[in-house]
Amino acid sequence: MTESQTPMRQDRLWRMEAWAYDFAHFLAHLFPIEAVSDFGGWVGRTFGPLTSAHRVAETNLRIVFPNADGPEIKRLLRAQWDEFGRWLAEFPILDRIVAEPERVEVEGMERLTALNGKHPAVLISGHFSNFEVMALAIMRAGVECQVTYRATNNPYFNERVVTGRRAYGVKMFAPKGTSGAREMFRAIARGESIALMNDQKFNGGIAAPLFGRLAYTAPGPSTYALHFGIPIQPMSVQRTGPARFKVTVHEPFRLQDTGDRDADIEAAVRRINAFMEERVLARPTEWFWVHKRWPNETYRRAA
Repeated sequence: MTESQTPMRQDRLWRMEAWAYDFAHFLAHLFPIEAVSDFGGWVGRTFGPLTSAHRVAETNLRIVFPNADGPEIKRLLRAQWDEFGRWLAEFPILDRIVAEPERVEVEGMERLTALNGKHPAVLISGHFSNFEVMALAIMRAGVECQVTYRATNNPYFNERVVTGRRAYGVKMFAPKGTSGAREMFRAIARGESIALMNDQKFNGGIAAPLFGRLAYTAPGPSTYALHFGIPIQPMSVQRTGPARFKVTVHEPFRLQDTGDRDADIEAAVRRINAFMEERVLARPTEWFWVHKRWPNETYRRAA
């Protein structure tokens, strides 16, 4: 295959993936919402264990639950695949889910509605359950907010993801990277809040403890909060049933400014990791276990 043929082949594969998503989107809108969620759970339980991500999830679970026996790890793996499958199946029908307000309960909504042009905050969370619905709660509260996202490698699929999010009210995105960081600073300066996921590995980030092991964590949220002197507002979501959720807006906290910027940011990252630990332990089957949260050698040793 020539060099010119390689990009063409990749483009064809990307288009096929996007068409497959379009077909799944079409089918998902033919069935009741609960049926779509249940089907996704079945797909996750059935096919998830056959993927390479299964070993990653098992390694992560053994790090977090070192005293769990084989049957317990197996139960957790099955349940997290069920959750993962439901999230995948529910994404194409989020517009239908949010059209029924009773499907998403919000605890602590007053903390969101208090955020306005004079009182912005850095909203942080992790990949819990169907994390997409947290953006719904933010939009429902009328918060002017820049929501970060990582564009997928497939540009056609990425276009569909963005369109899907816009369908349920999320219209403001700030791409990650240097340009995204600049936009974050500009947004806060305008009085807008920003929302970021802070539970994935960030190479070059701060090595902070997470379940007893060092995990490289993005310092961005802490940096923004410290620079502008605004609070960090933690959020989480949990599943209450098929395509039904409870979003919790937790107690916000402010960072201590001692004048030692590096130490203050590290302390904030540690506090955020502690929040993630608390939420994972509270709902262990609803975290995104399939990503490599710790250094790569952790997974090479487990292979």
